[in-house]
Amino acid sequence: MNNEKYVPKMPDIMEAIFDTCYLLFDLVAGFIFLAKANSNILFTLYGILTLTLCGGDAFQLVPRIIRTFKGTNDKINRQLGIGLQVSSITMTVFYIILLYIWKLTFPTLKAPFIVEAMIYISAII
Repeated sequence: MNNEKYVPKMPDIMEAIFDTCYLLFDLVAGFIFLAKANSNILFTLYGILTLTLCGGDAFQLVPRIIRTFKGTNDKINRQLGIGLQVSSITMTVFYIILLYIWKLTFPTLKAPFIVEAMIYISAII
């Protein structure tokens, strides 16, 4: 695509605005959780969970935002590919942290073995 003639379309601009707001909200929420944790392990895990989600999503959303305004090229496509891979890895970490949050929030409930096994097997893979 010739980037000199590229004009972003309104749906792409709206998506870029949404992605930017989402990442900023996630980042601020994560730091608030950590700042207000006061040695509460649950709030600390919520902060780590939120920042893990934000960091992983940023790897794919930032190139998408850039692509919206500059057009696409091989470099952006490569960054998107790597971003999707990083995002999938951080989602696995996200679910492991979420499992621990669930265990701390509901100590009397036990997760079915198969659920925990699926989470850990996917993490290993």
